[in-house]
Amino acid sequence: MAMPLWVRALRLSGAARLLRSPRVQNLHTSPALASKAPVSTATGHGHHDHEDDMTDSYTRNPDWHGFSEDPEADVQNMRTVMFCGFSLCLVLGSVFVYYLPPRKMKHWARREAELQIKKREALGLPLIDMNYCDPASLVLPPLEEDE
Repeated sequence: MAMPLWVRALRLSGAARLLRSPRVQNLHTSPALASKAPVSTATGHGHHDHEDDMTDSYTRNPDWHGFSEDPEADVQNMRTVMFCGFSLCLVLGSVFVYYLPPRKMKHWARREAELQIKKREALGLPLIDMNYCDPASLVLPPLEEDE
């Protein structure tokens, strides 16, 4: 299986050593492990005893993705999250948004107007009638008389 280019670049640059430092490893520990680990009283500096465990888990699983301590479950969970994140959300979401109907229906309105114009021209009528609405059906406010 080929190693991704960015992983090779990290290994060649020596940046992978930074991931093995205790500060970075403490960020990757789960809250359950951090709460179970007692503070070492011998050093007095607040170092946790599980730092050695994290170094061992990194040596056992150098391609740790942060989803699980078990290497097989970690890879499976990472693949599931990436599939759902990229394939389902980004690809299918973009296709769904692309195929939504137009919001203001400008194309339909333009096409309908052209059909109405052709119909009225064929009948010999003006494009817009002066009495578009029936004047008898309009309710007008009463006229104000000047006093």
